[in-house]
Amino acid sequence: MVCLAITMIAAGFLAGCMDGADTGTQKSAPVLPVIVSQAEQRDVALSVEMVGSTLGTQDVPIRARVEGFLESIDFQEGTFVQKGDLLYTIDAQPFQAKLVEAQSQLAAAQTKLAKADSDLARIRPLAEMKAVSEQDLDGAVAQEAAARAGVQASEAAVDLAEIELGYTRLYAPIDGLIGLTKAKPGEFVGRDPNPVVLNELSDINPIRVRFSISEREYLILARTYLAAQGGLTREARKMGEGDKDLVLILTDSSEHPHTGHVVAASQSINQDTGTYTLEASFPNPNLLLLPGQFARVRAPYKTLDNVVVIPRKAVSELQGLFRVYVVEANNQVAVREVTLGPQTGNDVVVESGLEAGATVIVEGLQKIRPGMTVQPVSASASAPGQG
Repeated sequence: MVCLAITMIAAGFLAGCMDGADTGTQKSAPVLPVIVSQAEQRDVALSVEMVGSTLGTQDVPIRARVEGFLESIDFQEGTFVQKGDLLYTIDAQPFQAKLVEAQSQLAAAQTKLAKADSDLARIRPLAEMKAVSEQDLDGAVAQEAAARAGVQASEAAVDLAEIELGYTRLYAPIDGLIGLTKAKPGEFVGRDPNPVVLNELSDINPIRVRFSISEREYLILARTYLAAQGGLTREARKMGEGDKDLVLILTDSSEHPHTGHVVAASQSINQDTGTYTLEASFPNPNLLLLPGQFARVRAPYKTLDNVVVIPRKAVSELQGLFRVYVVEANNQVAVREVTLGPQTGNDVVVESGLEAGATVIVEGLQKIRPGMTVQPVSASASAPGQG
């Protein structure tokens, strides 16, 4: 009996210790902290972003139009030149010799024409008096016509020689920025495999951006930009100053301070890529933008009024259904199924299933479940540098 009593007392003591340990564990269990954000109600401007590259309003290749040895480079590479400035000089001696030869042939042809005119003037009155035959007269007329044609051909040869001689001095056809030369003095140019295109000259104010959009994006923009101007008519397709402003985003994520507009477009959808190509023009008064830069073009097309917006990373998807976890007043987690609208930047529009002001969980979604208690931490408070 004594042994049984001692055993029962020991068992009760151990059970009491275990209950106390479990109670202490439950009281000291930490509450899971989660990053939260508030669902906002605001206006949302929808836009389409396209990737493109910059090019000059005019990009003119400077070509060697005659063959020869490059004698001089008459500009500083990478600077702005004005229309009419001398850029290159090619050895002109062969072309000067060709011009002299053409001029001498012209002089010979003119002498021949003078003789033919004189012969015809002498034979014509004799033919009227029947002193010479009609055949002699016909021969003199033919000689004069042939000599006159020879003069015309010689004059054309002189003109051509002068033009080719002029091609030995290459002038800037437009105002613009000129790049690095592809040939140096002493090189033979103007014939492959030697350089034919010696440089490129670009007018960069304004500057253009060429980009492509999908067929779906084309339909969005066409309805917005064209239908607003009176329908898809020929006049409406002349997209210009009346278009909505386009925003140019540079590779460092900064926005170009000047907005632009579409100035040119392809006539059809490219069936190989399923894209539509456009060009937009942007003022570039400080000449910051250069041809060949990568850039993004943002085209606004619609504004949604007073819609609920939450961070995109607060949304999880399961079998085609979208849901968000919200923290209710007692810090308990609840799940809401939502219908999503367009995405704008890092946010997404919620069309139904969530009210403005709701506290949504944006981080730690894998660790939570409905009904559990959490410690909400504001996303702004958890950001680096915030209190």
